Amino acid sequence: MEFLLPLLLLVIALQFLKTRDQRQRIALLGAYLSRFQIEKLMENLTEGYLRALDEKDPERRAQIWSMLGTAELELSEQFKRFCADFSTVWGDKTLVSTLPVAIPYASKLFPQASFDLRQALAIHAQGIAEVAENRRNLSLRDKAYMLSAELFLMQHSCHWFCRSKSVASARMLARHQTSHAQLLESVSQQTREAYLRLIGG
Repeated sequence: MEFLLPLLLLVIALQFLKTRDQRQRIALLGAYLSRFQIEKLMENLTEGYLRALDEKDPERRAQIWSMLGTAELELSEQFKRFCADFSTVWGDKTLVSTLPVAIPYASKLFPQASFDLRQALAIHAQGIAEVAENRRNLSLRDKAYMLSAELFLMQHSCHWFCRSKSVASARMLARHQTSHAQLLESVSQQTREAYLRLIGG
């Protein structure tokens, strides 16, 4: 019985430290993202793709795809600028733990079991730009599918940085009914290979 109180205090202390660490990460990332309209553009694209795919009138569908093409390039450009800004953050603050459980300040305690979010964002920026510019001459449908995967994987990395991989994956399943493994299968080969090298997958 005498062990219960110290154990309870330890659990409370760990939870407090984890919450503080996560809040600091959310605040850091949010401060840089707030300068751009990346999340709004992502939402508009996701909704726009559904409208374009459901539209029966060819002329109207072509108009929607044209507007989406402009939005894709705008999002890509904004994300490049965001990456450039975020690359100036001190490296000690941008490490992401790859441990299976969330431990407070794990990236500082176990830096060898971590990756740099700045590098991940650079990979995502390259992948988003490649698909947005349609360098592979994909069909509009395939382009929309692959760009969605690139964007969702980027979103997963941001959630992983703020919380943990398990939380990021759970959110992806809840919001988009897509697993982390499905995202990796759906992005470009270049993104997939670079991303897996970075996270040690």
